[in-house]
Amino acid sequence: MWFISIFLLISAVNLEAYKVLLCFPFPARSMNNLGEGYVRHLLDAGHEVTFITPFPKKQNTPNLRQIDVSDNEEILANDNFMNISYILDNIVEPSSDVEYLQDMSLKIALRTLQNKNVKTLIENPKETFDVVVVDLLETELYAGFAALYNCPLVFAYSMGAHWVPMRLIDDPTNPAYSSDYFTTSIAPFSFTERFKVLVEHMKWRYAKTFKTMPKEEDAYINIFAPEIKKRGLIVPDYEDLIYNASLILSNGYHASGKIPNTPQNWKFVGGFHIEDPAKPLPEDLKSIMDSSKNGVIYFSMGSVWRSELIPKKITDGLLKVFGELKATVIWKYEGNLKNLPKNVHIVKWAPQQSILAHPNCRLFITHAGLLSSTEAVHFGVPVIGVPISYDQYININSAVDRGYALQVTLSYNLPKDLKSAIDVVFNNPRYKDKVKELSKLYHDRPITPGKELVYWIEFVIRTRGATHLRSPALLVPFYQKAYLDVVAVASIAMAAIGILLKNLCFGDSERKRRGRKEKRN
Repeated sequence: MWFISIFLLISAVNLEAYKVLLCFPFPARSMNNLGEGYVRHLLDAGHEVTFITPFPKKQNTPNLRQIDVSDNEEILANDNFMNISYILDNIVEPSSDVEYLQDMSLKIALRTLQNKNVKTLIENPKETFDVVVVDLLETELYAGFAALYNCPLVFAYSMGAHWVPMRLIDDPTNPAYSSDYFTTSIAPFSFTERFKVLVEHMKWRYAKTFKTMPKEEDAYINIFAPEIKKRGLIVPDYEDLIYNASLILSNGYHASGKIPNTPQNWKFVGGFHIEDPAKPLPEDLKSIMDSSKNGVIYFSMGSVWRSELIPKKITDGLLKVFGELKATVIWKYEGNLKNLPKNVHIVKWAPQQSILAHPNCRLFITHAGLLSSTEAVHFGVPVIGVPISYDQYININSAVDRGYALQVTLSYNLPKDLKSAIDVVFNNPRYKDKVKELSKLYHDRPITPGKELVYWIEFVIRTRGATHLRSPALLVPFYQKAYLDVVAVASIAMAAIGILLKNLCFGDSERKRRGRKEKRN
């Protein structure tokens, strides 16, 4: 009988296995890490995954098909905004340029959809999927996959509860009290901050509505519409399509605090990319960290902004500062450095999660990207943030607001400023105590973020779109939300009453005037 039970169990698992299309084509390692997190959890749950990625792995994995879009890396290769030296020598606003961000994301999307491997996928009429999960970063063009395969759409958002993605499933949050990744301030805002947030909000809407959206719609009509028609399906309007997502899976988490209202089809799964437990350290790094009696400071500027592009003057100053510390410093540095202090170790590639998980890691100096910020909280390590652009400012400001971090400005004065910050954070136990407290809140969840991610994707498939979770806000036109029709009717009624009263008063006055005139005659 035992073999019958095993057969039934295997059959049940196979019946629940779904085909998932994951689209994460943005050519940044951090974004790909999120995509790989989805892959790992979905494969562990027994599903079949097709993964559009610019960083395909060489080894073959059962139930995983990779669609190689590594050509996308060329788009960012010569981008000045990814060069620390350029940013140091040029005035770059924290929010950067809205149109630039939208244009870059659309450029990557068009490059992806014109890739020969992706075109083969799109043009194959036998391809089917149960759900499409697409990365959402300044363009919704990948939503065309859901129309092509006539299946539910899930947006994967790499950041927190911001109004830009939330507008796709509900009314956007009020800019008077909610931040986004263009914002550097934490609510509640001052008068000046509220004005600045509102201006950024309006700039984004103008650029999207009048410049980016028409290009996206043209691409949708030219790339997806013909293939949708070949399948005998109705081609939905582009605007209807992008507002038809079943869920948004956000990389934020509740413990970060000061989160605005979110609809029921907005789900926080922040931290799902973190492997728990962390992988063992390589023997050389393990030996270094185990023997570091005065603690370890880990320094990394992430996967996009390369430390080797920091000007030599600053690099020399940093090495001098690090060399004067009693602690061991592990610096993710992609190039070669000579004459290193004895306590400084350079690694071209760093197993970041494994380093942060080590009990001797006492401080994390980071660019404050959301993945790094989340990992710091996950492992309970205090932070010094050196933000460069995008959401890094709001991330580090939030960490400072919660009391477990300090911010240092990226400038030619970085070595001196960083030394002062290290002295404060490394030697004051309150920063460690605060992050440990927050880490407990972060881990206190009814289900791990990876399992929750899988649950909601399966839920969307089982319910064929989870339409019962959707907000009615998308069904109500703006003029009704703003009660413009009520105002119009009330205005007309008041005008009519005014005219009636005027006529009555005028008529009464006229009759009295005539009466007096008749008496005189």
